[in-house]
Amino acid sequence: MSDPLSVGAIGQVGAVQDTALLFARIALASAFLYSGVTKWIGWSDALEELREMGLPFRNVALAATIAVQLSGSAMLVTGLGFTFGALLLAGFTVAATLLGHPFWRFQGARFQRELTTTFEHLGLVGGLLLLASLGPGRIAL
Repeated sequence: MSDPLSVGAIGQVGAVQDTALLFARIALASAFLYSGVTKWIGWSDALEELREMGLPFRNVALAATIAVQLSGSAMLVTGLGFTFGALLLAGFTVAATLLGHPFWRFQGARFQRELTTTFEHLGLVGGLLLLASLGPGRIAL
């Protein structure tokens, strides 16, 4: 039986961790990539959503949202500017959640939906902060 701390075992653990980090990076980036692309393709629908939220300067806000989502996703997937990208998306998610899902303003079923969405977004933020603290791993540009 080999020593679990031998060089081969450490290399295998490292490869598993690097693969898991790559999968986590792609999984987290996919939500932002999808959102950014659909907002870009459906610009007018996205503007309407921002209008309903009461945001001023909707065209600028939408362009900035798309830029953050797409660039942050690219940073996560490639590993280039990784920590900045993860923190950028985490901060964006906190701001977007507070603006777009104000659960405290509602009651009943709407309260539950908005609160659930807030907690789901909190999970994304947690994953992004965890990745930012661990780094991209060795499978990165």
